[in-house]
Amino acid sequence: MSTNKQANRLIHEKSPYLLQHAYNPVDWFPWSDEAFEKAKSEDKPIFLSIGYSTCHWCHVMERESFEDEEIADILNKNFISIKVDREERPDIDSIYMSVCQALTGHGGWPLTVFMTPDKMPFFAGTYFPKNDRMGMSGLSTILNSVNHAWLNNREAILHSCSRILDAIKDSIEEETPDSIGKISEDIFDEAFSQFRYDFDSIHGGFGNAPKFPTPHNLFFLLRYWYNTKDEYALLMVEKTLESMYKGGIYDHIGFGFSRYSTDGKWLVPHFEKMLYDNALLAIAYLEAFQATKKKKYAEIAQQIFTYVLRDMTSPEGGFYSAEDADSEGEEGKFYIWSKKEIQDILGDKDSEKYCSYYNITDEGNFEGFNILNLINSDIPDEDKDFVELCRNKLFEYRNKRIHPHKDDKILTSWNGLMIAAMAIGGRVLQNEVYSHAAEKAAEFILSRLIREDGRLLARYRDGDAAYPAYVDDYAFFIWGLIELYETTYKPKYLKKSIALNHDMTKLFWDDKSGGLFLYGSDSEQLITRPKELYDGATPSGNSVAALNFIRLARMTGQHEFEEKAYKMFTLFGSSVQRMARGYAFSLTAMLFSISKPKEVVVVANSNNTDTENMLNIIREDFRPFTMSIFYSDKFKGLKELVPLIENYKPIEGRTTAYVCENFACQAPITDIKEFREILQK
Repeated sequence: MSTNKQANRLIHEKSPYLLQHAYNPVDWFPWSDEAFEKAKSEDKPIFLSIGYSTCHWCHVMERESFEDEEIADILNKNFISIKVDREERPDIDSIYMSVCQALTGHGGWPLTVFMTPDKMPFFAGTYFPKNDRMGMSGLSTILNSVNHAWLNNREAILHSCSRILDAIKDSIEEETPDSIGKISEDIFDEAFSQFRYDFDSIHGGFGNAPKFPTPHNLFFLLRYWYNTKDEYALLMVEKTLESMYKGGIYDHIGFGFSRYSTDGKWLVPHFEKMLYDNALLAIAYLEAFQATKKKKYAEIAQQIFTYVLRDMTSPEGGFYSAEDADSEGEEGKFYIWSKKEIQDILGDKDSEKYCSYYNITDEGNFEGFNILNLINSDIPDEDKDFVELCRNKLFEYRNKRIHPHKDDKILTSWNGLMIAAMAIGGRVLQNEVYSHAAEKAAEFILSRLIREDGRLLARYRDGDAAYPAYVDDYAFFIWGLIELYETTYKPKYLKKSIALNHDMTKLFWDDKSGGLFLYGSDSEQLITRPKELYDGATPSGNSVAALNFIRLARMTGQHEFEEKAYKMFTLFGSSVQRMARGYAFSLTAMLFSISKPKEVVVVANSNNTDTENMLNIIREDFRPFTMSIFYSDKFKGLKELVPLIENYKPIEGRTTAYVCENFACQAPITDIKEFREILQK
């Protein structure tokens, strides 16, 4: 960015997205009282633009319009322009995205909203070109039309605002506990049928292009298979996981998954990489490994972790947010190859063999270049060392290219997901590198993203922690801490998850109707206060919180948590019944609540071989409805969290397991073989 240009107010922000716009000729404001007060005093409408730093079409709109002097002149003369990073302010994004979807039938980023100085929206859309193009109104046309209406037809605008706000409030408040009955258990079969109907049996995944990974759909299907033994549920999971890995959506050189595939066979990705996708996908591959014992799934999870630890981890241990699709102004340039490049790097003989595996041709499969993929091939075991040697050479070469922009802000919510993934990876793969990475990231959040009064914060960057945490931050981080506890059995993680759960309930719980609001009672109060349940790119905070409530209740005996989960299932029941497959993580939580979970307590005087063997038995198979607690001299702090733990004693000084299921406990077990048999029933 040339420093000859005049900086605007965004130069003082921490968000990489806002800083990308700091030298636009547009007189941008961050979301602030100053902006709205200026709009009121000058009687101007607000031009609100929401996006994120690795958003391709945000970059396009910036180049076409926000760096353009003509557009800047119109904006600066007639509007107060506000830029928002949706990843820092999901509360603002959620409300105005719902406006866009209501007005246009679709949404996405960049999100463009016009509103009054009182934050009342009256027009919304997504990307607009600068000038009219092929029937699409250009931004210059829209700006002039809105300005004309604001000056000459204000009454119609205010009437539109009123109707839009009423519609948003109606959609938020349409569900109350009085109007919804108990959700039927048939909902699980209904969701399975919907997934089966949408399943692409040729290429894996669900629906048509563009295709998104949506790993929480696979979490539900794995649990449905576990309960019903319906092999088609497992087939859908395996076909999807294998097809995604083989496709170009997976980075076969540097590892990690891109955001989504633009086509139906997972070949051409939208090249940005998001932390949350890779966290959730790592969990899906780990669970598939446990369920099938197929080593390839474990290897893919390990590769994801290799990518995250190498490229997406701060020196202090927090995880960065995303990597851009673009480099040098071109989407995918960092990732694509010509056949000649590969021949020059590997030599004629090796490149011929390598190119045959990864479908690399002179013509290419993406704008004359090649996206490496295994869609039509498999690598035999005897060639895996050869392929890895070639990959290393190509990785070293690619590493010298200009890298895509990295969004290095650290979000509590997405870190919670990666902490969960790393913790699960540590115990499933018995690899302490992953467990330690999860612990280090958790300690980073606990030391850098909690205020002196104990309030969790949402974002850290460049020494600055900001924004009161949203419900996703609490729910996802609590999930990560629960997984960390079941991996390390250190009581401090269970203790912190319980404390944060109490805080979350106090700040977000709706005492009138139940459920958790998106932002806290102590946060900036916007034009509405939504609750989100739909499981989109990530599971919703409500659905993750529901599962956390149940797990913590079963582990600690604090059954008021479980009552909250049941109230949530009732409150959101009609939404789930209308379109079950859109609420896969909620269904996962519901399945947990009805599936007679096993609660396992292992007690020992000290760690020994028998203790490790017992704990490893808990970890070795896919047991999605089993929870475990370990109590020994080393972990005496557990007593204050789980008072009943004192009733569990080692029998004759030996490591002893107590297994309870469906509110009934079996006799204590000291025999390893018997313990395995009990868990496998």
